[in-house]
Amino acid sequence: MIRQPILNLLANYTSADEAGQAMVSRTIQFIQSHPDCFERTLLTGHVTGSAWIVNEAFTHVLLIHHFKLNRWLQPGGHCDGDGDVLNVAMKEAGEETGLTVKPKSDRIFDVDIHQIPQRKDVPAHLHYDIRFLFTADMDQALVMNQQETMDIKWVPIGEVVVLNEEEGVMRMVRKTMGLAEGLQA
Repeated sequence: MIRQPILNLLANYTSADEAGQAMVSRTIQFIQSHPDCFERTLLTGHVTGSAWIVNEAFTHVLLIHHFKLNRWLQPGGHCDGDGDVLNVAMKEAGEETGLTVKPKSDRIFDVDIHQIPQRKDVPAHLHYDIRFLFTADMDQALVMNQQETMDIKWVPIGEVVVLNEEEGVMRMVRKTMGLAEGLQA
């Protein structure tokens, strides 16, 4: 069953707060209820994979200025039938940034459910976003995908709030800062 690997990962993921855990539960329920959960043709919503890319010291994160959404976000995108969401996140990271990234772990870093607004003939829908932590060398050349991205840059972790203060992004910032503190200890 194509859905079982992500369901296993979600079963082993625990959010730090009640709201986050509710999103995990809703995501599990959604995946269990929709055999086509990895297809963007499921118009109520679908599973997506994102890459939270940090440098080795956890002091900077790579963000893209998303063309369609006009927001600074982490790279990511649609699964298009691929149930290996870690692979989807890694592929999207490469396509949207040009970077060679390394997964820090095969475990989920974060789960977020957010609404995508209507665009042309695609109705508003939910993204059940599974996020993984990756590292990359900041000295690599950045290659912007001009069809999807207006800008791309490394941002000091403490300055992300200036570009995007949404809770889903700030939650990953807090997790990253906690990891950075662990490196210093």
